[in-house]
Amino acid sequence: MSKKKADFVLENVTIESVAAEGKAVAHVDGQVLFVEFAVPGDVVDVKVFKKKKNYMEGFVLNLVSPSPHRLEPFCPHFGVCGGCKWQPLPYSMQLEAKRQQVYDQLVRIGHLDVPEILPTLPSPKTEYYRNKLEFTASDRRWLYKDEDPETISPEDRIGLGFHVGKFFDKVLDIKDCHLQSEPSNAIRLFIKDFCIKNGLEFYNIRGNFGFFRSMFVRTTRRGEVMLILCFNYDDKKKREALLDAVSERFPEIVSLYYVVNSKLNDSIADQSCILYKGSEVIYEEMEGLRFRIGPKSFYQTNSLQAERLYSVARDFAALKGDEIVYDLYTGTGTIAQFIAARARKVVGIEYVPEAIADARVNAETNGINNCVFYAGDMKDVLSPAFIEENGRPDVIILDPPRTGIHPDVAKVILDAAPERMVYVSCNPASQARDLAIFSEKYKITAVQPVDMFPHTQHVENVCALERIV
Repeated sequence: MSKKKADFVLENVTIESVAAEGKAVAHVDGQVLFVEFAVPGDVVDVKVFKKKKNYMEGFVLNLVSPSPHRLEPFCPHFGVCGGCKWQPLPYSMQLEAKRQQVYDQLVRIGHLDVPEILPTLPSPKTEYYRNKLEFTASDRRWLYKDEDPETISPEDRIGLGFHVGKFFDKVLDIKDCHLQSEPSNAIRLFIKDFCIKNGLEFYNIRGNFGFFRSMFVRTTRRGEVMLILCFNYDDKKKREALLDAVSERFPEIVSLYYVVNSKLNDSIADQSCILYKGSEVIYEEMEGLRFRIGPKSFYQTNSLQAERLYSVARDFAALKGDEIVYDLYTGTGTIAQFIAARARKVVGIEYVPEAIADARVNAETNGINNCVFYAGDMKDVLSPAFIEENGRPDVIILDPPRTGIHPDVAKVILDAAPERMVYVSCNPASQARDLAIFSEKYKITAVQPVDMFPHTQHVENVCALERIV
């Protein structure tokens, strides 16, 4: 072990298993060591950059002996781009690591009484599975170690891609991304080339100046494309030149929007999306149901796996046809409409008014007349008076954001005392916390992890609960 400026190298470390947050774990002199981009069975030299009392963190400095399980990463940006960290890990090991993550949060940390956790449900596609991606423009892209900023031309400094790690102002220029099917890559590369050739300046993130800021690409399984281009300020001549050029080059773009966003973050949730050409929405389908997707609509980003996720939720709900079901955090009403044929009435609640507007239109389009939707903060909408008006729920389905549910919401649910609940979560840690609140009156009868994001540490988890008689 050699020390230098508070950093040091640990040599010949054997990686033991997969840990949380996409890292691997080893033990050195009785202390836990977390390592990025490592695979169980690797023997590596590790550069340690953080040392605490009970653990250390580091990265692979040298791969001494690769694990027999290690795969060659398929993406040229692996190791620099912050996504898809598990590319070297065989998919079967990824699935087991996600099942273990659910076990750790619910049982080892949460001390919940659960049945045997089912094997993680694999994604039908492990590449090109996303239907939505956001790319950020920067006039100062991330430079590799062998690049000298003094010798790089302004055109070569431009980047259009993803943020690097935790750096808000560092953007990695992406050549080829394996997350979204074509024409996603082609559109991005065309836009970058057009901007360079026509003098449309890229955004400077730190200085908040420059014209072209970011872009969103949404796709459907039927091949429809929605493109949203974001500009830091409005220049009609520049804007229309780019919009017209990309529309002419890619007839697959059936919905073309633009946004003028001069604030200090890239979110367009609070911005006006202006339709420039084509349809206001694109449509996705599940089991014969059509769902409209606008520029701000939430829709599960893995379309094929979303259908399987909702099938699990529907099966766990064990509907007989005469139940009143509450679908809390309903979004655009996808789960509500997915289960509607097997219920007497479905009540959906969602915070975002635009999502509820889409849910109502979706239900009408699909000929579903037993769903009602309400917009508002869950802790304000879901009240005893609301339940009295809409009927006591026999089944409640929960699909909250990562933070989980508010304690006031949990109290109302417990007072409503549905016979069954289905809790869908993208964060097993907050899910475990909420399940502990419900455990006084409910038992967990089934646990099904679902892989929505292959090659990442993220896992969706579905739990079935029954009221204790």
